[in-house]
Amino acid sequence: MRVLLVEDEMRLAANIVAGLREAGFAVDHAADGLEGSQYAEQDLFDLIVLDLMLPGRDGKGVLRSLRQKGILTPVLILTAQEGKTPIIELLNCGADDYLAKPFDLGELIARIKALIRRSKGAASPQIHVADLQIDTVRQTVTRGAQVIDLSPTEYRILEYLAHKPRAIVSKKQLLEHLYDYDWEHHSNVIEAHISNLRRKLTQPGSEPIIETLRYRGYRLRTEDWR
Repeated sequence: MRVLLVEDEMRLAANIVAGLREAGFAVDHAADGLEGSQYAEQDLFDLIVLDLMLPGRDGKGVLRSLRQKGILTPVLILTAQEGKTPIIELLNCGADDYLAKPFDLGELIARIKALIRRSKGAASPQIHVADLQIDTVRQTVTRGAQVIDLSPTEYRILEYLAHKPRAIVSKKQLLEHLYDYDWEHHSNVIEAHISNLRRKLTQPGSEPIIETLRYRGYRLRTEDWR
């Protein structure tokens, strides 16, 4: 999943970016509210982590602008403000969650994962496709009793497809959600990962669980979805 971090404290931002990337997220970082708005308005992200006190435009202004433009990306606010009134105002402006500074990085990552799951309609961290089970917390995949050994990118592709069980996902969408702006996009990389992923997941004598729709993209087989 792809996350946008809008945070002007550079040391804190570097720690958050490193932690999120280690957890398997693609991360883009903006250091002020105006740049953050420009990133966020492209509507490419699965979640936005937004600091409240920012130069250029404060977090509340960024949030209000996004919601007024109909951008519904989940937003988690980072705030050093105390008291219930500011938090109530943020939630009423369209924030989905908040975390008070200072915070534990592990808690931030857990909240991000939970918000993304809920936004995709998956309240449980376990996703099932027929006899395929995806544990989004441990980032493990099993089919029946067999553990499927996937590379980090293969896992991220599978989880993204699993969150969109009836949707056709194009190569462009996968590139936009799996990689940040610092990565040079090449669509043939996606094709190679899909090929390896399909090979690892397909059982002898069965249809491939990942369908390729020519000129359109990919989707998981849905007839056994539960």
